[in-house]
Amino acid sequence: MIEQSKGKRQELHLMHRKLLDITGVLNVESFDSEEFLLQTELGHLTIRGQNLHIKNLNLEQGLVSIEGLVNSLSYLDPGSQPSGKGFLGKIFR
Repeated sequence: MIEQSKGKRQELHLMHRKLLDITGVLNVESFDSEEFLLQTELGHLTIRGQNLHIKNLNLEQGLVSIEGLVNSLSYLDPGSQPSGKGFLGKIFR
C-alpha cells in the first residue's frame, strides 16, 4: 500500500514527452540540457533527457515547467545524497 505523506502533494504532468509540468517544487538544485535535479516536497527528483530547458519557474507557488525530450523521471531514495554531477561534475569525469 502506498503511504501518503501528510500535507505533502505533488503532481507531474507529462505531455508527449516534450513538456513536463511539476508542482510541489521547493528548489532547483542543478540543471543542464540533459539533467535536472529538483528538491520537491516528496524528495529529490531527477529528470533526464535531451535539450531540456526551463519554460516556467515559480518557486513561490512550487511550479516548474520543463521543455525538451524527457527520457526518465526518478526519485532518489530518502536519506541518499544527490550525486552532484552537475555541469562541473560532467566535465571532470
